[in-house]
Amino acid sequence: MTALPESQVRLSSGELSADIDPKGAQLSALRDRDGRDLLWNGDPAVWAGRAPILFPIVGVLVGGNYRLGSKSYSLPRHGFARNRMFSTESADPTEAVFRLSDDDETRRVYPFRFNLDMQFKLTGPTLSVTASIRNRGTETMPASFGFHPAFRWPLPYGQPRAAHFIEFAADEPDPVRRLDSAGLLTPDRHPTPIVQRRLLLKDELFEGDALILDKIRSRSAIYGAAAGPRLQVSFADAPFLGIWSKPGAQFVCIEPWHGISDAAGFSGDFRDKPGINLIAAGDSFATTMAMSLLAE
Repeated sequence: MTALPESQVRLSSGELSADIDPKGAQLSALRDRDGRDLLWNGDPAVWAGRAPILFPIVGVLVGGNYRLGSKSYSLPRHGFARNRMFSTESADPTEAVFRLSDDDETRRVYPFRFNLDMQFKLTGPTLSVTASIRNRGTETMPASFGFHPAFRWPLPYGQPRAAHFIEFAADEPDPVRRLDSAGLLTPDRHPTPIVQRRLLLKDELFEGDALILDKIRSRSAIYGAAAGPRLQVSFADAPFLGIWSKPGAQFVCIEPWHGISDAAGFSGDFRDKPGINLIAAGDSFATTMAMSLLAE
């Protein structure tokens, strides 16, 4: 197993180990008991992300801007949390908590007082990640949140890339959504490529960016090949699921979202944006994603 950079935190349950980088509170490595990597390595020549945290927006805004009443603000794709340093609030061998709080810089682009806590917990073959967003202000706070883990494609168990698929817990017959070249949600709906609960992974799926399930019925999905260990991704309450890769890349992202890109042409108030959660003053919003390694 590689040496751990000084600032990162390593967790281990004996069946899985996980490294978390306080910059972005990003899961930077996930390995099985034999040290085999399950997470994408963040090769910057392809895509530098590994499992970024998406906050306070998911996706992109029309023109990169949003409106709150009479004021306008700018945010980059997926917000700012993934590029900010979180404080390490606690860390022990199986659990760690990281926190991002508002400051002058965040309030210039997102005028709200918040804590974003990211808890990582290993239990046997399962890593659970819980995001908790607390509104520390005196007015309702609009926010979106998304997970964005990138798993090795192929997984390190000897099966070819073409043999990998995602199998959903329930039938997913509804049409899927796509994004335009600017990353905005198009109005069109497309026939689902999921057949009998299974999505066969192939590069052509991602020539038009992510597949977006905005009527997701499943609360979990299993990724891998028919032979060998597989990964189960669970998302108890996410209303959207994105699936993304780059054609030819050695990763696939399975992304539970509480938010979504602006629709092309959207010009409404940020508080009316589809996928926005309205968190009352003093209240919190929490969501959990779990990743479990399933034995062969």
